[in-house]
Amino acid sequence: MVKKLEISNRDAQKLLIERKIYLNGEPTSANLEIKAEDEILYNGNVLQAAKIFKYIAFYKPRGIETTLNQNIGENLANILPFQDVFPVGRLDKASEGLLLLTDDGRLYDKVLRNEHKTEKEYQVQLDKPIDEEFLKNMANGVKIMGKTTLSCRLKKIDNQMFSIVLVQGLNRQIRRMCYKLGYEVLYLKRNRIGNLELGELKPGEWRHIDIKTVFKK
Repeated sequence: MVKKLEISNRDAQKLLIERKIYLNGEPTSANLEIKAEDEILYNGNVLQAAKIFKYIAFYKPRGIETTLNQNIGENLANILPFQDVFPVGRLDKASEGLLLLTDDGRLYDKVLRNEHKTEKEYQVQLDKPIDEEFLKNMANGVKIMGKTTLSCRLKKIDNQMFSIVLVQGLNRQIRRMCYKLGYEVLYLKRNRIGNLELGELKPGEWRHIDIKTVFKK
């Protein structure tokens, strides 16, 4: 039976040099950065147990606030099948689609910080016909909340609907951009985060995912 063992950093360094430390089943002598999901063993004893994180693709329905605060009506916590995960990013109450749920706090910056350039793709329906000037202005950036949005990719789907790919996540960004250009958003759905797609999920449904597939090149 594997036992949990407490050890000092100095003793750990000595064991590393002697290649008596096993990292995920392999002996190592390197002074490596240890991750929470790594298992570290010495002489059959656990120095660190591997943590198994949850990663879930969830279809947030329209009318649900992206919050776990149960003091707020129609909150996410009331409809989630899990109590120990949190959403990475937001979708406003009137929007629907893909949310990434996890208990891995490291994922927040990976998805949301602009320098990681994690793409988010949305389908948007407007209140009136789209023209070429609108598509061009949206793609080049629109000044909202005192700053110009980063350039993005758009594709016209029909007379009043388009898809848009962002690497930004400003508060109500798409709705604000469209409003600034004289349009109102009637329908907004997020279909993709990185390489993770909504797929066949219906509102309120979920599936477990392999997080490595979300950020693969």
